[in-house]
Amino acid sequence: MDHDIAGQEELVCIVDDDPSVRNSLSRLLESAGYRAVAYPTARAFLDGPVPSGPACVLLDVRLPDLDGLELQAQLAELSRRPPIIFMTGHGTIPMSVRAIKSGAVEFLTKPIEEEVLLATISDALSLDRSRLVEQLEDGGLQQRLASLTPRENEVLQRVIAGPMIKQLAAALGTSEVTAKVHKRRVMEKMGARTLVELIHIAERLGIEALPIK
Repeated sequence: MDHDIAGQEELVCIVDDDPSVRNSLSRLLESAGYRAVAYPTARAFLDGPVPSGPACVLLDVRLPDLDGLELQAQLAELSRRPPIIFMTGHGTIPMSVRAIKSGAVEFLTKPIEEEVLLATISDALSLDRSRLVEQLEDGGLQQRLASLTPRENEVLQRVIAGPMIKQLAAALGTSEVTAKVHKRRVMEKMGARTLVELIHIAERLGIEALPIK
């Protein structure tokens, strides 16, 4: 699944009301091998297509409609949230602290050195690529979980508590041989080679163990 993400074009969205800034950044990014799409307002960006592949947002703090921090807050409510790099010529320390605490990758002051900007963009895209891979993996785990029968769901919750086979069999009300079969099937369906892997998968899916009495 990560190979699908790796092969997708990297997108940098520029949100700045200054056309000269949009044009110069677009040229710089395209010369560096990125696809750049520029927006003059926060609303135009929100109305645009949602990036499907690795992406990040170069966001000016001062915009004519929503300001950058307000846009950041709105994006935080969405399921698809590309990393944000703030740009400003009028930033303050409280403003930068607020932006970083809310998840921004960086808060850069204009004029921005090209090397610094490109390095920051590279970091942001790497972060987004990792997030997308995790989302795909979690989606696959959800599909595996959905393939379990109600009985296998119970087995999963019992097994991740770490009981001995004898204890598992007693909790399930079955023989040790049958308990072993149930455990093996659940691990195969969930793609876990070891109990540790199964516990890790359960944690990612938010599954809690059923206690063994």
